[in-house]
Amino acid sequence: MFHALQVSTIVVVGVMVGVEFSVSFVMNRIFKALPGDAGQLGRAHGGRMLGAVMPFWYIGSLVLSGIWAAVAWGEAGTGLVVTAGALLVVSVLMSVLLLVPINNRSKTWTPENRPADWQEQSDRWDRYHYVRVAVIIAAFAFLAAAAVA
Repeated sequence: MFHALQVSTIVVVGVMVGVEFSVSFVMNRIFKALPGDAGQLGRAHGGRMLGAVMPFWYIGSLVLSGIWAAVAWGEAGTGLVVTAGALLVVSVLMSVLLLVPINNRSKTWTPENRPADWQEQSDRWDRYHYVRVAVIIAAFAFLAAAAVA
């Protein structure tokens, strides 16, 4: 049962990392290359779609890591899991404090109602997101290391 918890946690966090990495390094670059307003509309749609799913995914990843740490407390690798959990807490805090406020605005934008500084706000979201991706990649790496410790 414990190994199923480890595998489940690593898979859930790993897929989340893949999605967030793809947003940063694939989707946003595609959106920027689209002509006219298509890129901004694509980002708004992505913000609505992923904004509805990601809170559960981030909190779920954190909960799974917490359960893993509690079950394995005192055993080899537990410190790595706790470190991963701490990084996931950082990612949740970053999301709530930095990324979600921008996303909540940008997901409602259309070419007719977007603010004059919409591109600057999108660029700020991208910069914060790059940092968050690095944080969750590190959490994923700590979880993978813990599984083999």
